[in-house]
Amino acid sequence: MEYIKIAFGYILNLFYQFVGSYGWALILFALFLRLVLLPATAKSKKNTMKMSRLQPQIQFLQKKYGNDQQKLSQAMQELYKAENVSMGAGCLWSILPLFLLFPLYSVVREPLTYMLGLDNGERKLIYDALKSIGIVGSGNNFHQMSIAPQIAAAKELLQGQIDAQALQGVSFQFLGFDLSQVPDIPFTAAWKWDWQHIGVVLMPVLSSASQIVSMLISQHMNNSLITNEKGLRDKEAAANSQTNKTSKTMLYIMPLMTLFIGFSFPAALSLYWLAGGVFTTMMDVILTKKYRKIYDAEDASRLRKALQEEEAEMERERIRAERRAANPDGITQNTSKKKLQQSRQRELEAEKAAAQKEYAIKKGIYVEEEEDEGPKALSGIPERPFCKGRAYVADRYSANATEEE
Repeated sequence: MEYIKIAFGYILNLFYQFVGSYGWALILFALFLRLVLLPATAKSKKNTMKMSRLQPQIQFLQKKYGNDQQKLSQAMQELYKAENVSMGAGCLWSILPLFLLFPLYSVVREPLTYMLGLDNGERKLIYDALKSIGIVGSGNNFHQMSIAPQIAAAKELLQGQIDAQALQGVSFQFLGFDLSQVPDIPFTAAWKWDWQHIGVVLMPVLSSASQIVSMLISQHMNNSLITNEKGLRDKEAAANSQTNKTSKTMLYIMPLMTLFIGFSFPAALSLYWLAGGVFTTMMDVILTKKYRKIYDAEDASRLRKALQEEEAEMERERIRAERRAANPDGITQNTSKKKLQQSRQRELEAEKAAAQKEYAIKKGIYVEEEEDEGPKALSGIPERPFCKGRAYVADRYSANATEEE
């Protein structure tokens, strides 16, 4: 962590020497960090957009498995794996800028140590020199910020003892107010109606407001990505998505946290947060437009396919309607393949037989077949024509049957 603080202090001092304003140096530093984190931000944004696109499928799985959390979890993992979505990647990269506030807080709070690169001995020399001429720090927790602008007053006493660049000190004036001051809560005894107090208070207020605007824009863009199977925007799925519910919760928590931090630390930290929020929103819009071209193409393809299926279904319905109109009674013939083949075979045999009969008549060799009068009495007994037993006796079991029979 100490190496990060030293690096941040060095970069911030470079920007300060370049523009000559601590406020603009902080703004450039915020832009620099956002550009450094751009690959991670892009990865997080892409993952978040994929998650938004999957909301209709996620909600379908939730309804399908209900309270069976084990099956639901397994199904969602399979879905994420198939869509190449990482659950933790989006959250990790999105909160990374928040973790960078901790080392930056130290850089802002201790400009002598990290911006000017002074060690303990050099800082003590500065403090003693200022004390000898009646100028000392305010004695609050941010005493380095109160000492840094006064170094130039003891320039003659410190000449040759510290670096010449450090003798210039650091000026925290920005747009007419002092960024080293901690904002006072308005309408208290310490509050004054001057630009110094108003400007310092505006920093945390604007920073908090920018967070609200940024989150609303991001939420709106993510919701616009949620489409149904036809490629049309699914507002119901967007409203019921877990991502949307989480965003609504964060919409209250994050701005309040920003406001609290802003009124607890020097205004410089709020200015960094404000600038960082603006740059983050701009990058979010750019990345969304970049990646949504892919999803817009997918939606257009899905919509085109859905329209083609609807047209095909309308054509099938038109044909069914014509058939119903032509056969209102609903009488249908058996049109199975086997039946049709058998029917066709019988027709061919009948045609062949008719052709043979016609040929025989022309040649004079046709003999009229006798009509079949029914089955012959094979057994000689009219009542039982098909019995074959030679010992058959009609009244065997009658009352007149003799013992010999």
